Amino acid sequence: MIVFPAVDILGGKCVQLVQGKRESATRYGNPLTCAESWINQGAQAIHIVNLDGAFGTSSLNAEKITEIITKTGVETQLGGGIRSIDDARSWLDCGVERVIISTFAVQNSDCLTILSEEYGSDRIMAGVDAKAGDLVINGWEQSAGNYLDWSDLFIRKGAGSLLYTNVSVEGLCKGIDPKPIRDLLGKVSVPVIIAGGITTTEDILMIRDTDAAGIVLGSALYSGKISLEQALEVAE
Repeated sequence: MIVFPAVDILGGKCVQLVQGKRESATRYGNPLTCAESWINQGAQAIHIVNLDGAFGTSSLNAEKITEIITKTGVETQLGGGIRSIDDARSWLDCGVERVIISTFAVQNSDCLTILSEEYGSDRIMAGVDAKAGDLVINGWEQSAGNYLDWSDLFIRKGAGSLLYTNVSVEGLCKGIDPKPIRDLLGKVSVPVIIAGGITTTEDILMIRDTDAAGIVLGSALYSGKISLEQALEVAE
């Protein structure tokens, strides 16, 4: 199971948010420095979120993100503010291993088909941000319907993998809710990466036992509640 340390970028700085709220941001400095620190500690992949893109300014952090991609050389996946096929193409062309498409995939699910045909489905990941069983979009403010139904549609349209985030527990460092994870893993056959609430080695063990393909670690890692060394050891 792959461990993806998160490098979330807001205003050119690496940050962590609580429940996706901009005003909750804790800043951790230069994004490249943070990414390199995790790589030096053993990470072989990085999860990048363009938070300014998610809040509506998709191009603001382009230079910082490109720097991570070109200078680290590790596997990267990127989400946040991908609102068009051209947005996705630009990131894929600059070397991102996978783009994560969430709100745009709900608004225009055919984008998954177009991109998977052009780049291969393994490079196209659909974001499944869920709260109380519903997919949530537009900054987690709007409900779009059952997350399992949407997951099935995303796969049929061409997504080669899913990123599942439990919005209810994201950023709180209070642990995971295993039931929706198991429900999703029991329904789909593509790789699924899990995010949201992962705080302890017990959480990681529980997710590993579901046969998830990977996990994203954010707040718990940056706050020191769990070390990357511990996470990597348990995830193997």
